[in-house]
Amino acid sequence: MGTLACPRFHEQPMDGQECPSYTRGRHYPFLRESPMANISTSDFKKGIKVLVDGEPCDMVGLEFVKPGKGQALYRTRLRNLLKGTYLDKTYKSGDGLEAADVRKTDGVYSYRDANGYVFMDNETFEQHSLPLETCAESLRFIKEGSVCQLLYWNDRLIDFTPPAHVTLEITYTEPAVRGNTSSNVTKAATVETGAEIQVPAFVAAGEKVRIDAVTGEYIERVRD
Repeated sequence: MGTLACPRFHEQPMDGQECPSYTRGRHYPFLRESPMANISTSDFKKGIKVLVDGEPCDMVGLEFVKPGKGQALYRTRLRNLLKGTYLDKTYKSGDGLEAADVRKTDGVYSYRDANGYVFMDNETFEQHSLPLETCAESLRFIKEGSVCQLLYWNDRLIDFTPPAHVTLEITYTEPAVRGNTSSNVTKAATVETGAEIQVPAFVAAGEKVRIDAVTGEYIERVRD
């Protein structure tokens, strides 16, 4: 691991000098440990964050291939965390990738403005925004004030993870079918965020339902 730079000296302390005691063990956004660790193919797994062509990526797919002759291969599928695009790359056994300097913290989805979606960091109470094209799909079922997990790269907000489930009110759907309690018969319904989902035929407008926050899949009806 590298040595942390000292805020007072801005560079590494010279021989015989120490950082002031009040700086030790504290977090400064401009301090970095260098270099970042190199991740070998033997440590590849879904969910790791790596740098590819200088940009942070999430490894969302991994397949190990052992040919009859030659080196083992690792076929990966990577999601660029800055652009949202996907990339398929194959690595040989013994190759490696640099770990991306990312960190996660809790936050809140605050509101939408003309430039994008605004989130508040629960640790610093600072506000950060993500562009509309980056997360519009992920926020279809998320209300303002919902708790999310924020992902930073070099202290820049680049992505967020919504809660697993949310409870939303049905604002419009066809009248409930009296006596039909089967969940196999579904109908379209609009929730309070404006998104459309499928709900069982017995669900009525004004009722609340719990759904998967990513897919919008109905889970259950919620009684107050």
